[in-house]
Amino acid sequence: MKCCRGSDRASTEPGRRVRHGDLEKRVFVNVSVEHLGPCKKLVRVELSPEEIEETRNKILGELVRKAHLPGFRPGKAPKAVVAKAFSEHIQNELKDRLMPEAYRKAIAQEKLRPIGKPEIEQGILEEGKPFSFTVTVETEPDFELPDYRNLPIRLDTRTVTEEDVAMALESLRAQRARFVDCNQPVQQGHFVVVNYVGTIDGKPITDLAPTARGLAEKKSFWLRVAEDEFIPGFTTQLIGATAGEKRTVTITFPSDFVVEELRGKLANYEVEILTVKEKTLPPLGDELAREYGAENFDALKAGVRHDLELQLAADKKRKIRDQLVATLLGRVNCDLPEEYVLQETRNVIYDIVRANQERGVPKEAIDERKDEIYTVASNSARERVKAMIVLRRIAEQEKITVTKEEIEKRIIQLARRYGVKPEKFAQQLYEKNAIGYIQRELIEEKVLDTLELYARVEEPPSPTR
Repeated sequence: MKCCRGSDRASTEPGRRVRHGDLEKRVFVNVSVEHLGPCKKLVRVELSPEEIEETRNKILGELVRKAHLPGFRPGKAPKAVVAKAFSEHIQNELKDRLMPEAYRKAIAQEKLRPIGKPEIEQGILEEGKPFSFTVTVETEPDFELPDYRNLPIRLDTRTVTEEDVAMALESLRAQRARFVDCNQPVQQGHFVVVNYVGTIDGKPITDLAPTARGLAEKKSFWLRVAEDEFIPGFTTQLIGATAGEKRTVTITFPSDFVVEELRGKLANYEVEILTVKEKTLPPLGDELAREYGAENFDALKAGVRHDLELQLAADKKRKIRDQLVATLLGRVNCDLPEEYVLQETRNVIYDIVRANQERGVPKEAIDERKDEIYTVASNSARERVKAMIVLRRIAEQEKITVTKEEIEKRIIQLARRYGVKPEKFAQQLYEKNAIGYIQRELIEEKVLDTLELYARVEEPPSPTR
């Protein structure tokens, strides 16, 4: 499907009444549109000398009433004197008043749907001559909205089981684990605190893999003794050692190791065991429950079940929405605004890198996967942008909007989540020009709720015997 169709040039249209502060006027705009790409336009806007002069006189009149100039009483300076004294201010104010409204008029006249930040190139503002400026802007694609009612979905029939509750309680126990020094030799499942230095062919590992500093040397490094912990086969060679002992560990990096330069290489590590530790878990009971603020163990268990049910309900809703979006996007074929997609790709890359860092993934490991991360981010960004555009179009079709009160409520919820005062959080959003993101998120949620109401529930396939 060809997108962003339209004529290369457009005729003028009569002006309409608009308001700028206390200034009410008629804006007459000559507009032409050049197609630079499927979703990129060059919009040329021209204002007549009469329009400019009318606005200039109103600005000058406002200044005359307020101006304080040497030798004249307030409000009594001649217009010519005020015009000369404030010439630069008048020029800037003219552009500030005329350009935004003229641009909005042009966009509405040409039925364009701008997306992203426009690039504006101003012309020269000269008295008695037309004033023109150009705007390069990406636009949403033009496409036919598919039938979005009766989309098929399959419901998730899972429930919270006793096994789920038991696993969650074990997780709570693990969060209250203690690591105590033990005088026994290292055993499977113990934790050890070590210093190590690694070499390959007698040379530091960083000579072969400069980014793998964390694999070359570490001080006071914690390891769990298990076959696949750290580098496969590393920790199990420490079994039987005691605190204060030194051992040489020899390993071969796996063929699919994250650091490409080290794959299949034989390395020697000089390891000093500083401490041997044993992990102990508190018993399930009232004492553990009180540590989590519950009155007793039964209350803790009930709270855990309630939380799991909330998580499951949210997961079910997410899966329904994923189905709706996937089906909907599969029915739309259109170009996308590439610069906007690129910006969204950068945002996704940032999210992926931050998530990996929070999980403790080394920088060198992230660097090794940069091409893979970019591919994943690019595909995700394209899907996000396409979904945003399609859902926005449905919102227009269904006349879905959000109120100021709904935006304020969401800001309060987010502020509580991040532990920030709502007033401060709202101010930060305004400073970052991010209120629009809150509005967009709320509208998309309402659209998805609407699609779910319209959806057709399909029975899951019968299990094979």
